Amino acid sequence: HSRADIALIGLAVMGQNLVLNMNDHGFVVCAFNRTVSKVDDFLANEAKGTKVIGAHSLQEMVSVLKKPRRIILLVKAGSAVDDFINKLVPLLETGDIIIDGGNSEYRDTTRRCKELQAKGILFVGSGVSGGEEGARYGPSLMPGGAKEAWPHIKTIFQSIAAKVGSGEPCCDWVGEEGAGHFVKMVHNGIEYGDMQLICEAYHLMKDVVGMEHDEMAKVFQEWNKTELDSFLIEITANILQFKDSDGKYLLPKIRDSAGQKGTGKWTAISALEYGVPVTLIGNWCFDLC
Repeated sequence: HSRADIALIGLAVMGQNLVLNMNDHGFVVCAFNRTVSKVDDFLANEAKGTKVIGAHSLQEMVSVLKKPRRIILLVKAGSAVDDFINKLVPLLETGDIIIDGGNSEYRDTTRRCKELQAKGILFVGSGVSGGEEGARYGPSLMPGGAKEAWPHIKTIFQSIAAKVGSGEPCCDWVGEEGAGHFVKMVHNGIEYGDMQLICEAYHLMKDVVGMEHDEMAKVFQEWNKTELDSFLIEITANILQFKDSDGKYLLPKIRDSAGQKGTGKWTAISALEYGVPVTLIGNWCFDLC
């Protein structure tokens, strides 16, 4: 019964949404999760009425896949990725494809590419951007790794990706080894730099010019009509105007601290290693200390 076009392992919200997105575009997806009860929950609820197939073991999952088998991992970066790879390899054949869609460090992706190449398995590390909403209705995808895998995954990836202009997909092959995760890392670093600039603009308006919330919101709304038009500027304007249930502005009540997942910091460290001056992103890292 090889009837599934692709399998996905890891049914957190991102994974579920990516499965539903692929299903919407006419692909038959096999879903698997380490905690197997989650597979049944998914099929009974979010995936009800779809063509999604559930698997209760990796063996079952592999058995329903068309060849070359295509498997997406959407699990926590680090040891979980290696654990699944080690379990999958004995079940796969030469030319089968494993895709890591998590936020892995690009050096890990390069290592996995080489290790799997020696075993005849094609490994792809893909950046996935756009969050839970993007995963459901159109993410930006940055695949890299074993080039021979691209013709086998291109149609699926470009179908489910976001589209710009006259329908050009926000997805193309970005290079070998860890290139996909490298691009995602730099993309995140740039986004963090953008957020730091927004914070500084807000700080100057509020503490130097002494502007009120609605005045600051207007400035961001105006900026959003120029080349600065972006999601981050748009939500900043919305946040500035947002009032709590007591009718007072919410923003001053929020604790003034920020955390990070690490990808911005990795960008700054890589820049130091390769001798590229990304002072803005570096400064952002130190501002979070």
